[in-house]
Amino acid sequence: MRAPVAFFAWCALLLACGGLLHCAEAAKARHLKWEVSHTEGVVIHWHGVRQIGTPWADGTAAISQCAINPEETFTYRFVVDKPGTYFYHGHYGMQRAAGLYGSLIVDVADGEEEPFKYDGELNLLLSDWYHESIYNQMVGLSSSPMRWIGEPQSLLINGRGQFNCSLAAAHTPGTKQCTAGGNRHCAPVILPVEPNKTYRLRIASTTSLASLNLAIGNHKLTVVEADGNYVEPFVVDDMDIYSGDSYSVLLTTDQDPSSNYWVSIGVRGRAPKTAPALALLNYRPNRGFKLPAIAPPVTPAWNDTAHSKAFTTQIKARAGTPPPPATSDRRIELLNTQNKLDGHIKWSINNVSMVLPATPYLGSLKLGLKTALAAARPADTFGRAYDVTRPPHNPNTTTGDNVYVLRHNTTVDVVLQNANALQHNVSEVHPWHLHGHDFWVLGYGEGAYRGDAADAARLNLVNPPLRNTAVIFPYGWTALRFVADNPGVWAFHCHIEPHLHMGMGVIFAEAIERVGKVPKEAVSCGATATALMNGDHP
Repeated sequence: MRAPVAFFAWCALLLACGGLLHCAEAAKARHLKWEVSHTEGVVIHWHGVRQIGTPWADGTAAISQCAINPEETFTYRFVVDKPGTYFYHGHYGMQRAAGLYGSLIVDVADGEEEPFKYDGELNLLLSDWYHESIYNQMVGLSSSPMRWIGEPQSLLINGRGQFNCSLAAAHTPGTKQCTAGGNRHCAPVILPVEPNKTYRLRIASTTSLASLNLAIGNHKLTVVEADGNYVEPFVVDDMDIYSGDSYSVLLTTDQDPSSNYWVSIGVRGRAPKTAPALALLNYRPNRGFKLPAIAPPVTPAWNDTAHSKAFTTQIKARAGTPPPPATSDRRIELLNTQNKLDGHIKWSINNVSMVLPATPYLGSLKLGLKTALAAARPADTFGRAYDVTRPPHNPNTTTGDNVYVLRHNTTVDVVLQNANALQHNVSEVHPWHLHGHDFWVLGYGEGAYRGDAADAARLNLVNPPLRNTAVIFPYGWTALRFVADNPGVWAFHCHIEPHLHMGMGVIFAEAIERVGKVPKEAVSCGATATALMNGDHP
């Protein structure tokens, strides 16, 4: 459906099964009405949509709005201001891990064209699936001792995957053969194409944990878009996709038209205990379930970080993309560590594990409630003596709100520093997502960030890509720059669900006095509910 004016009242099943929204970029608000189930509250985050002027529609529980409780209705109304590949998902508890997500595609405005040509379009929404409920997962993560969620049982492509079997069993000794056409739960997604055409593949990852690698047998991929921003085209055999990432790639169907070809995704960054997910690129008029003659592409070794970095560092902004400001007004350095709190394992930022309040920050700060923020503000840096290659010398941490107050229109640098976890020789991949903004990814470095001339030389101020999600590699750092030009309260966090649940995030509060009138439904809980009853309104 092209250029719809409004969408109303999806049922929970549609959203949970990966529904697709398709609309045109325009200076018109989109009206999105969500009626919750009878079991629990919910919010929906529109991942990658910047919510300029509508921070209450960002869909983050306890940050931008109250959870939508059973029998309540909340209407999301916002402007989609630029075309691109996005998605939506639950942002309350770990509901995304339970399947509350779907694709959100924004077309170019009428009369405009994309800077590349293609004959057709296909959509790939990637995710992972756990057999254990998210409620058991959350209890385990909050227990002492912690019960880790482990690796997902399946990887999914458009909600479809294989468990305890393999469609490619002929090429994988020891695996059980699935009947491609006989079991709809096992049948792969079929992507129909015509020979000698160019297709745009829109790809997004909503995974709870898994970092992924995607490849299509015998086909090259030309990357042209990342997180809703055009990039200089470059060609790859395979690509890494972290949770929160979205891409567009061009694929030309120039192979033997009598065959079909495997689309394969596998695990990266963690010892793979989950079988790859497979889909079929179906060259018409071949039968959809005709199995390819060649084996699926092999995922690079899970710990081949050099391969990941080679892909990531190729991503550059397309000519014409606004460059970053030459200098910044403030630098915030965020040290990512795993710590302990009263025997519970937490993830912490500068030794503070984030805890969200009962009263959403947007409403409480707009009303000027004295209890909105803790008296002590979080630190802008961490001690230079910290050894990122070893477990923390003192593993103990504290909790806090982790709210950074930013001046309007200032340029902010953020350096994300990865470190060793509690166990020796363990440093994980962390994809970080910023709400309300795009940022320029200035560069990556190894070891501890020092802020010296050597680190500065690693930064790209000429054509860094604009993104909303960026990866931090093990034992390394990633430098970002953005302009605080969108009044509101915005989450900035690791997009791995259990890591966020365990405190891995911060909050940016920008120019709250410039925020317009906040809908009552967004703030009618906690202390703001009392303020509203007393006649105040944010």
